[in-house]
Amino acid sequence: MTSPFHELRRFITEQMRMSHIYQPLMLKALLEGGGWASTRTVASAFLERDESQIDYYSEIVKRMPGRVLAAHGLVEREGSGFRLIPDALALSEEEKAQLLRLCDDAVAAYVEKRGKRLYAHRQAALGFISGNDRYEVLKGAGYRCELCGVPADERFLHVDHIIPRRHGGSDDRANLQALCYQCNGNKGAKDATDFRAVRAESDAREASCPFCDTTGRELVAENSLAVAFRDLYPVTPLHTLVIPRRHAATFFDLYEPERRAMNLLLDEARSQIRSADPAVTGFNIGMNCGDDAGQTVPHAHIHLIPRRRGDVEQPRGGVRGVIPGKANY
Repeated sequence: MTSPFHELRRFITEQMRMSHIYQPLMLKALLEGGGWASTRTVASAFLERDESQIDYYSEIVKRMPGRVLAAHGLVEREGSGFRLIPDALALSEEEKAQLLRLCDDAVAAYVEKRGKRLYAHRQAALGFISGNDRYEVLKGAGYRCELCGVPADERFLHVDHIIPRRHGGSDDRANLQALCYQCNGNKGAKDATDFRAVRAESDAREASCPFCDTTGRELVAENSLAVAFRDLYPVTPLHTLVIPRRHAATFFDLYEPERRAMNLLLDEARSQIRSADPAVTGFNIGMNCGDDAGQTVPHAHIHLIPRRRGDVEQPRGGVRGVIPGKANY
């Protein structure tokens, strides 16, 4: 009779055929649980290894609590993370423990108040769509996001309602598309854009466009839909450009997720600039759309121009200065 050890070892080393990391993680959870593990425990083991979820919550950190706490003067961006502005090292162990308890109490009170609604924004992507429909939608998309193109093994894919349910969208397969969680979050429930034909457009590059090929440029920030890099002809030091990866002539040709992705990079680039140069006291943010507005590169781009006190004699009016004589009013 084969011993449990030899039976399991033979399966792991000889018989197991893996299409993902789930089988060995489930076996580990069962072994660590003495032969039994709840579904939740196994799912938690998967979650610990799921980089897409870490990416998802990294975006949440930057968009929500990071911004709010920074606005209250409690945190600031530092490198790839955040630093607490009040000196944490000055806290006694008792003070630190009390603050931690207060945080736990605040979490518990909010969870009790919201209940199951707390994570409704995540659960919405999992319900009301049959497994067969989900499979067909993902297969039809080549297991890639139909907007940014990221594959399913790099980032979790949602089956999105093109016309949102709240606006009367149906669960019919014709109203479903595959979007990664980031693009789906950027799209939101207000946008009804059908991205199923966008992938080919997103991959297209204009040979004559200097922004379509970012090879050789030092990217200071990027996400799936946009990139940021320093302007080769800076108006001021650290002048930065934010552009969509897809070739689109102007801001008005961008899809809503692209606009949101560019806004995220504006925030990130601004934080980097202020960390790199404390003398920066303001910014000009602008876009030129069309030849008559001064656009010289027909690929949408946002200028993020750092300003320092005294860099011009009279800064009043800012971007109004694009028309001579209109800055002062």
